[in-house]
Amino acid sequence: MALTTTQDAMESLPLFAAARRTDPATSHEAAKTAPVSEHQRLIMDALVKGPAGASGIAARCGLSGHQVNKRLTELAKAGRIVETGRLVTSASGRGEREWRVN
Repeated sequence: MALTTTQDAMESLPLFAAARRTDPATSHEAAKTAPVSEHQRLIMDALVKGPAGASGIAARCGLSGHQVNKRLTELAKAGRIVETGRLVTSASGRGEREWRVN
């Protein structure tokens, strides 16, 4: 089933950031206040427009590549996005995975 709105795509998303167990205390504190749900929403808005790699998503939604990559992992684990199986060219000219709304 294709999702057509960001609201549809945002159902069941985690509403918090997660730091890795091995991250320093500052990362755990930052995770508590990170605007993850907003970043996830921006990324889902970008992907509702069509599949893209992290660089393309970043360009569409105004986040940094690092911010996008962190959220892609979360969104994939939540089952909201999946890889298309294609590689696309990143902003730096390298190959990167292409993503789409699940």
